[in-house]
Amino acid sequence: MLTWVIYDITDNKIRAKVAKACKGYGLYRVQKSAFLGNLNRNEIDELSIQCQDIMDEGVDSVYIFPMCDEDFKKVKLLGQAFDKRLVSDEVIAKFF
Repeated sequence: MLTWVIYDITDNKIRAKVAKACKGYGLYRVQKSAFLGNLNRNEIDELSIQCQDIMDEGVDSVYIFPMCDEDFKKVKLLGQAFDKRLVSDEVIAKFF
């Protein structure tokens, strides 16, 4: 299932750990604090737990949005597209 992970984390070390966790699940960075890729339900749960353990829940936020293909097709991309070196062709193809 296509999944967005978007976060707002104040501490550089914590932010880097969350980014590393996202990359570890095969997600692609599409913005400085946004990742996108395919995760199954178990992976979503595991990543949620891992981020929760890393972050400071008093000041940080992590949003994980699973999307079905039908809803993903409704996403509007305005402005600059993804950096094709960072995002797989499979993800890019779903936008165009």
